Amino acid sequence: MSKMSYSVPIGPVHPSLKEPMTFNFEIYGERIEKVNLAPGDNHRGIEFMGRQRNPIQIIYLAERICGICSASHPFAFCQAVENAAGIEVPERAQYIRVIIAELERIHSHILWAGVAAHELGFDSILYLTWRAREEVLDLLEYLTGNRINYGIFMIGGVRRDITKEHIPRIKKTLEYYKDIYAKLEDVFLNDPTIALRTKNVGILTTEDALRLCAVGPTARASGITKDIRQDQPYAAYADLEVKAITPDALTGEVHGDIYDRIIVRLLEVVQSIQIIEQCIENIPSGEIIAEKKLVKLLNQLKKAKGEGIGRHEAPRGECIHYVKLNESELPEVWKARAPTYNNLMTWVPMLIGQQIADIPIVIASIDPCIACMDRVTILNKDNGQKSILAKEDLHKLSVQKTRRITP
Repeated sequence: MSKMSYSVPIGPVHPSLKEPMTFNFEIYGERIEKVNLAPGDNHRGIEFMGRQRNPIQIIYLAERICGICSASHPFAFCQAVENAAGIEVPERAQYIRVIIAELERIHSHILWAGVAAHELGFDSILYLTWRAREEVLDLLEYLTGNRINYGIFMIGGVRRDITKEHIPRIKKTLEYYKDIYAKLEDVFLNDPTIALRTKNVGILTTEDALRLCAVGPTARASGITKDIRQDQPYAAYADLEVKAITPDALTGEVHGDIYDRIIVRLLEVVQSIQIIEQCIENIPSGEIIAEKKLVKLLNQLKKAKGEGIGRHEAPRGECIHYVKLNESELPEVWKARAPTYNNLMTWVPMLIGQQIADIPIVIASIDPCIACMDRVTILNKDNGQKSILAKEDLHKLSVQKTRRITP
């Protein structure tokens, strides 16, 4: 009997998002034998739009590259412009930037945990984590005026101060996460079904992570101590001695599977709490922006000539922005590289050898900045027949596997 193989294309995803993706799988039975990725189905042209605007206007475009990481891109962009124009950021502003960035990391990792639980069929955990996420979103709204797209970053500093009146509310939120952390850890690390669905699934070896230039929790879960906050400290991170977290900090071992990615993100929530506590304890006094008058700032940027790079350890990994100013109101070049670009190819070794039902959780495990899948078409190579799996059908397969292996 000849080998029966199937071609399973997935995507492209919704074209309004930054990185629509198409996956092409070769399937034998339930096992994935080959994976091809086809990025670039559509692009919003956000960098082109930025080159038609001045650097101050670009901040709000950068903030919308990713709705979840809406501090990461303006953080890196502002650093790039400041480097190009030779602008010195006040020390107090550097601390405020770190506080906002670490609150966003808490928000992003908890959001990811809920999405991962949903892909496994645990919607009750999705509701638990997203309810927990509300606390940090409320705090971000309290500090900046917005739950998402905070509008607090400005070239040369920040637009809003964190005063002593804000500190009790910040501490209250941090205590909330300390109180519920044990519950989150128990739910995600001690549940036998989650362990069955995530241990030894979607493995990315240390060698593959290095070879494919993985970043963020995806790299650290494979045992690579790579973290921009540690390797090349910026803003206030140089004062905080941040250390990259790997799963062996908790278990003593590194497997590079989905379970290890859960561990890293949970431990990073604790780390972010500690970083914020250090910041509010040691934040210096002084100005929060180098130039308060935007007209004067824009005039300074018009006269600037040079290149600058901004790097920030976003929740998903290293985010890089490059800017070239050439004595003009408009930047000559603006280039943004989100961490998903680095992590895309790690899907290939993660997915090969897994079952179709593992596709949703493996894809979700790198916390990609792309939309959900539109649909799946299965083509039987032997008889040419096609069948369609909608997004809901693929999710149903994942839930069914969870139920099937539950003791």
